[in-house]
This record gives sequence, C-alpha cells and structure tokens, in this order.
Amino acid sequence: MSLQDKIKQKKKAISERCFNLIAGTYPAATSQLLKREKDRFLNPVGYTIQNEMETIFDELTGEMNSNRLYTALESIIKIRAVQDFSPSEAIGFVFLLKAAVREETTKERVQGAEGPRGRGVKDNEAEIFEELHNFEQRIDRIALMAFDIYMECREKIYEIKTKEIELRAKVNYGK
Repeated sequence: MSLQDKIKQKKKAISERCFNLIAGTYPAATSQLLKREKDRFLNPVGYTIQNEMETIFDELTGEMNSNRLYTALESIIKIRAVQDFSPSEAIGFVFLLKAAVREETTKERVQGAEGPRGRGVKDNEAEIFEELHNFEQRIDRIALMAFDIYMECREKIYEIKTKEIELRAKVNYGK
C-alpha cells in the first residue's frame, strides 16, 4: 500500500489531529471553544476551519484542483488575516498538515508494521521517504498559495482602511 493510500485511509484521524493542532495556535479559551463547539452558527471559525481543512486534505491527496484549494484556503486565511497573527502564524496552519500526517503515519511504523510483500519497514524505508518527500512538496505548494492569498487579504484590508481614512477626512474637513 502506498503512502498516499495510507494517508487517504487515515483521513479522519489526520484531519482531526490537524484541526487540534490548528486550534492550538489560538489562546487556550478560544482553542477549547473551537474544539468543543461543533455548531456552525455558535462556532463559525471552528466550523470553517474544520470543513475547509477537509477540502484541502482531499485536494492534497487527490487532483490538487487550484480553484478548490484557493477557495478553501481563502476561507481560512480571511479569518486569520484579521486576527492577531503574524503573517507566518496566519499561514503556518498549512505546515501543521505535515505534522499531522507524520504523527498518524509513523504510529503504524513504530508499532512494528511491515512493508509491502512481507518486507520489513527498514527494507522499504527509501521508498517511504520518497513518497513522504513528494507528499510534503505538495503541502509546500499549498503553503505558497496560502501566502499569496494572505497578501491579497492584507492588501484588501489596507485598501479598506485607506478609503475609510479618506472618507473621514472628507467628512471632517470637507475636502
């Protein structure tokens, strides 16, 4: 079974682990709310993050459809761009996918799983490393896309602030 197949098979556990890691980037009280409350109206941030991360995960293990990835990333980044995160923290959630995948896929190897055709894991290590490297490169491409989206969001925020300042100046000074 390829690494990609294992990752798809463990989608639920990886998605859950990734969501918990992302929730951990928030202050403790917020993190608990994000994890506890599942209702989309009582917890729109948690709901959005969880749903969009599933879409990102599906694309990561599938076709890598740019439009679907962009939409999912944009939904999360719009939230994080207006919160008290540095740029690296705002898009850093993408890299948490690597940690979640590694944690969930290495559990099996640590517990003594065997590789394909009865070979031990050590015999299959180079093949697994190559697959993991390729998978992580896909995550890196998503991170680059996330950075572009973050910059677009920040530019939009600055445009809105500039227009607001100009409007106030017109109202206050009649210019």
